[in-house]
Amino acid sequence: MAADAPAKFRSSDLLPAAGDLGVVQHDGLRFWQFMVAGSVAGLVEHTAMFPVDTLKTRMQAGSPPCQPLVGLRQTLRAVVSAEGPLGLYRGVGAMGLGAGPAHAVYFSVYELSKESLSRENPNNPAVHAASGVLATIASDAVFTPMDTVKQRLQLKGSPYKGVVDCVSRVLTEEGIRAFYASYKTTVIMNAPYTAVHFATYEAAKRALMEISPESATDERLVVHATAGAAAGALAAAVTTPLDVVKTQLQCQGVCGCDRFSSSSTSEVIRAIIRRDGYVGLMRGWKPRMLFHAPAAAICWSTYEATKSFFQKRNDQK
Repeated sequence: MAADAPAKFRSSDLLPAAGDLGVVQHDGLRFWQFMVAGSVAGLVEHTAMFPVDTLKTRMQAGSPPCQPLVGLRQTLRAVVSAEGPLGLYRGVGAMGLGAGPAHAVYFSVYELSKESLSRENPNNPAVHAASGVLATIASDAVFTPMDTVKQRLQLKGSPYKGVVDCVSRVLTEEGIRAFYASYKTTVIMNAPYTAVHFATYEAAKRALMEISPESATDERLVVHATAGAAAGALAAAVTTPLDVVKTQLQCQGVCGCDRFSSSSTSEVIRAIIRRDGYVGLMRGWKPRMLFHAPAAAICWSTYEATKSFFQKRNDQK
């Protein structure tokens, strides 16, 4: 943030002081409770949908003509026939190590940003979008290294034995920068993804409550699940081209994937278009939407349920 930014927009207002983790911050919850709720939601979401994520990675990472474009069903059959059902879960350990902490940061920053920026208008879509962008910039810094490990383990014929082997070999052979090769692209992708996601989620939640106010209260999980699914599907569709770029940057040089001379998003986009045509930028859009719609529903439902648990617990004290 700029030094002369208005006080209400300074980043120091978004995060609690070191001794304030136990102080009630927003929605009757303490800062650490937002972190726990986000961490639980992230782990449940990613674990439940991990097989679909594996299919998406396989579809996006291939490099024609050696690895021609294939559909979702063909990819599923190929994985199960060659590796068995457990092949769909290769890399789930890396996901667990990254998703829990990243979602803890994601949701706590979102809630604190929304509270700090909204002030007199809690239903402002611009505030929801801005809060989501701030949340994703922070959480991506935590998740990107483990996401790189996860994607490399998901590849067909991955040369790595597991998380530890992958981390040590990448550090030795490529250096720590390899873990962040896709960070800029990830932020460029997730900033609009999160803006669309949060704005759509809040708008859909309000619309559902207006349609049936007597039954669709803010606490009903069906409202969060439906709004989350709509938000996840729309945001996933809009940002698929950048997700393809992210996957190819993270998997470059492994299992026959192309290696790029730089981590420039525009350079990778041009390379994909030259090689695959514009259709190459939409690789894996079906599993991406199939992942994010139910994943967002699961994530928001779990997050709100955990928040509700903590709110009731705090009220009893």
